[in-house]
Amino acid sequence: MIGLLALALVAQPDTTVPPRMESGAWDVTSRIVDISVPGLPGFLARMARGKSKAEHKRVVPGQGVETLLAPDPKAQCRVESQRVADGRYAQTLACPQKKGTPLQIVRSGSYDVTGFAGQAIVTGTTPRGALRIVLDQRASRVGA
Repeated sequence: MIGLLALALVAQPDTTVPPRMESGAWDVTSRIVDISVPGLPGFLARMARGKSKAEHKRVVPGQGVETLLAPDPKAQCRVESQRVADGRYAQTLACPQKKGTPLQIVRSGSYDVTGFAGQAIVTGTTPRGALRIVLDQRASRVGA
C-alpha cells in the first residue's frame, strides 16, 4: 500500500506555474554596462555606460513575468526562444535593423513576484563591423 502511494506521488505531473505578478504599473529598466560599436567615439561610449532607460508596462491580474519580458511591439522583435521556470528565465530575440541583419538579444536572469533581474546582451553587425552592448535589466512595480 505504501509503495502504491509513493508511486502515485512520484507520478503526479508538475503543475507548478510561474508566480503571478501584482497588477499595476511596472518599469523595466535597462542600464548600459558595456558598449562596443564600431565608429562610436570612445568618449561617447564612456558617456553611455551607466545610462538607463525605462520601459513602462502594465500588468493585469493573472499575468506572469512573461508580460514583463515581452518585447516592445514598436521594436518589432521576434521571440526566437523563451524559457520561464523555477525562478529563472532565458530568452532570445531577433530585432530588425533598418539596414543589415537583425540584432540578436540574449536575456537571462531570475524572477519572483516582485519582478526580475538579469542581463541582456545585444549583438549584431553594422556597416563598420560587429557591435556588442551589455545591459543590466530590472523590472519593478511602480504603482497601481
